[in-house]
Amino acid sequence: MAIISGFPEFLPEGRVVEARAIDILRGVFELHGFANIQTRCLEPLDELSRKGEITKEVYVVRRLHAEANTGEDLGLHFDLTIPFARYVLDHAPGLSFPFRRYQIQPAWRGERPQEGRYREFWQADIDIVGQSELGFHHDAEVVLVMLEACHKLHEELGIPPVLMRVNNRKLIQGFYTGLGVSDTMAAIQAVDKLDKIGVDAVAEILASTQNLSRPQIDQIMAFAQIQTSSADFADQVRALGVSTLEMETGIGELEQLFGAVAERFPSNVVVDAKIARGLDYYTGSVFELELVGQESLGTVCAGGRYDSLASDGKWTYPGVGISFGLSRVFAPLITKGHLVASRLVPSVVLVAVDSEELRSQANLVAAALRSRGIACEVSPTSQKYGKQIRFADRRGIPYVWFGANHGQVKDIRSGIQVDAHTDTWSPEPSTLTPTILQR
Repeated sequence: MAIISGFPEFLPEGRVVEARAIDILRGVFELHGFANIQTRCLEPLDELSRKGEITKEVYVVRRLHAEANTGEDLGLHFDLTIPFARYVLDHAPGLSFPFRRYQIQPAWRGERPQEGRYREFWQADIDIVGQSELGFHHDAEVVLVMLEACHKLHEELGIPPVLMRVNNRKLIQGFYTGLGVSDTMAAIQAVDKLDKIGVDAVAEILASTQNLSRPQIDQIMAFAQIQTSSADFADQVRALGVSTLEMETGIGELEQLFGAVAERFPSNVVVDAKIARGLDYYTGSVFELELVGQESLGTVCAGGRYDSLASDGKWTYPGVGISFGLSRVFAPLITKGHLVASRLVPSVVLVAVDSEELRSQANLVAAALRSRGIACEVSPTSQKYGKQIRFADRRGIPYVWFGANHGQVKDIRSGIQVDAHTDTWSPEPSTLTPTILQR
């Protein structure tokens, strides 16, 4: 059967790694009070395509026997932000604001598969949404929570250190307006491609589509080159000779955000003026995260502030959020064998079967161990003990149990075998679940 590219599938030991990463992220998010939700995979196509240049990426879905032109144009969501905005509108009466949520779900994009970019991929999002208003301090909060999560992933699973690049849409738009740029959103989307297509190509887009002069383009490029890990970015921006009220508002917000993040993670954050985020629902803070030493993967985590993505006519629900590309980070590490599980299965014990007539006895032993939280499985055959031990070894199962509830257990790693009872025996704590090995 032909393999469809862009849809990562792992062997069980690879899935152990992915599941552990999900557990780490979930643990950090819940420590900070984020509640879990799950949204449907399908959204109306006009809703998915209403924000930014994304229509070409959406997978369209229709029932096989549906009549044409039924008006049921649906698409698989390409991220979790727009579905979340719809969720807030649908369920607002039952939510308490500010509403803090996390989602860990797959999304789909119809783009050319390559390392770190897939047609089906998992994301882990956190967002904080208010009703009519939302304190600015939440912008820094979501960045700090995600950096904490990445730090834990680095400590426990060995992903590379991370660098968070931060900027502000008000700063960008105010600067462009001060330069005389009429369509600031189009200019933002062009500059957002700077790392992908280079300075000359972006300059050509700005000249041809925005009718900007060479001095204006040079100013935009000089602004985009500002990158610093200190608070002097404001002086660098003002030195370019542009001044607007919106720009100054953006500078003030960015100073607050950068200061709060740098206080806790000084080596993991920089101000980068070329960070813009291409989707047009962002209205303030924007941020992108990359893996240090793995910059070829591009942005693996991103987000920002959106003040008007969700509105029902009576209420507006401003929010701020950030999304971590789970598949983008871990699929390459898993497929290249850099992260592997210590065993192929969750089982820590294989219960040997003396004979098929005594299989029920083995089942009772397994049930007793499972009741105490010890994962185990019963041998599929009643072959000689040596073959059952080799079966356990191939699966990475460290212990084999022989006999009834009061029997013997063998650590097949050391060869030590001891008397044991299912009510009292416990494996080494480090073997209760598979461990993740870094190669």
